[in-house]
Amino acid sequence: MQQHTLAAEITQTGVGLHSGVSTNVRILPAEAGSGRYFVRVDLPDLPIIPAQVAAVSQTVLSTQLGKDLACIRTVEHLLAALAGMGVDNARIEIDGPEVPLLDGSARLWTESITQVGLVSQALSGAESPLVIKEPIWVYQGDAFVGAIPAAETRFSYGIDFELAAISNQWHSWSQAGNLENASASFATEIAPARTFGLLHQIEHLQRSGLIKGGSLDNALICGNDGWINPPLRFPNEPVRHKILDLVGDLSLVGNFPIAHFLAYKASHNLHIQLAQKILDLRF
Repeated sequence: MQQHTLAAEITQTGVGLHSGVSTNVRILPAEAGSGRYFVRVDLPDLPIIPAQVAAVSQTVLSTQLGKDLACIRTVEHLLAALAGMGVDNARIEIDGPEVPLLDGSARLWTESITQVGLVSQALSGAESPLVIKEPIWVYQGDAFVGAIPAAETRFSYGIDFELAAISNQWHSWSQAGNLENASASFATEIAPARTFGLLHQIEHLQRSGLIKGGSLDNALICGNDGWINPPLRFPNEPVRHKILDLVGDLSLVGNFPIAHFLAYKASHNLHIQLAQKILDLRF
């Protein structure tokens, strides 16, 4: 089985969305079979936090991974970029508690990956991608996320907001084709979609100690009269960003199963519940 890692290291610096703390990230090539994992280089003993479902410690407005007392928050955009671009193995060194939000999307990550390129790695005895043979569903009210049998790996998402500028949106993206084509498709159709927020919720979130690092430079903000900081990169940029989140969260499974992942008004919590149900099929 062929895996891939980076051909050279990547570095980025930025502010975390929720913590407001500036961190430096250094992504290094990693050995075949080692997977994607974080290293808190600012902490004693350099604790390693694997990018796996078992390490998820919180899912409030972002996905947080933790091991013992070490944690790393808002991992979904970076992990989506690595998985969407075909990086199976990566050592992610970070000197703080949260991955930088950058411009609110995964575009800077995918551009960096494209710039350094990938190298192939041979891995004997590796598991083939899981094929979903029966539908799996997770519900919460009228929100849901599921995985249904399909001939190719596809992600479809729907959102519905009262604000007219967002309203009801659907989008679907397929990871079909060879690695080069799938990566290029992800980099152009999904990675540039930025995180978004609702104007009337911002004050409450800030009082709750969240989005300390949020700004008009790293998030789209929508109010009753429309977008506060246009233009959008896509007419349906919000729902494309939800696919980005879903790709990042499901990357914690490892190889994406062959299935059609379908979500509606879902959350990081529902994404992770689905990821756990998928893992349960393997054991």
